[in-house]
Amino acid sequence: MTRLQQSVYGWCHTALGVIIVAVLLFPLYWMLNASFQSSGALLKPSPNLFPLGGTLDGYREALSTQQGHLISSLIVAAGTVAVSLAIATPAAYALAQLKMRGGVAVLFVMLIVQMIPGIVMANSLYTVFSHLGLIDNYLGLILADSTATIPFAILLLRAFMIAIPKELTEAARLDGAGYWRIFVSIIVPVSRNAMVTAGLFSFLFAWADFLFAITLTTGQSFEPVTVGMYRFIGNQSADWNGIMATAVLASIPAAILLTIAQRYVVAGMTSGAVKD
Repeated sequence: MTRLQQSVYGWCHTALGVIIVAVLLFPLYWMLNASFQSSGALLKPSPNLFPLGGTLDGYREALSTQQGHLISSLIVAAGTVAVSLAIATPAAYALAQLKMRGGVAVLFVMLIVQMIPGIVMANSLYTVFSHLGLIDNYLGLILADSTATIPFAILLLRAFMIAIPKELTEAARLDGAGYWRIFVSIIVPVSRNAMVTAGLFSFLFAWADFLFAITLTTGQSFEPVTVGMYRFIGNQSADWNGIMATAVLASIPAAILLTIAQRYVVAGMTSGAVKD
């Protein structure tokens, strides 16, 4: 293959990649475009492809109706991250670095938990939480989301921690450090990237959760943004610019976190690929 043919082949691949990315990102662009247009413009047979003469009315309405829901989702997502890391990090340390009996069985259980349909978990948790007074409660929703995020976080953190050289912990043991001191002083600092990755996935799951949110809340005390958007769409089925503006606002926290934590996520995922 000549240099010209290689250049043409490379440009064709690039063009094909750009087309695929454009198709995949078009729904995101349309959501942003629609959020700036008036509802009347969106109901036309041929809506504008660009927000000409845009308006912020949709964002004003979204903020007035969804601000409390956004705050509720932030509280639930942050709580889920805290609970998930507090439980998953020491559990992963025990499975990866300590000679724990039944470790293989525990990992098998973690995998089985990931396969249970969410609706089964939601109905079971509703029965339990209704007796504990955790319906319409931040703690109840945080614990419900944590049931899905903790097993995944354990598997992810264990894959990273199992690659940490045993010499580090053995040297600390010879210096008189106990397991807890080793965990706090060595394992946690070394596992920072993996913890950020696990925390990010936990946040995104809790932020986007709808099933647990709609099952364990009634709207009397609080509602996450996913449920708030669901009810907003039901009440404002013709107000598409407000609906799209709400969707844009709900996407901002996740986009910011992904941008900030991108390098930690890449490092955490690739480090976890090392096999002992």
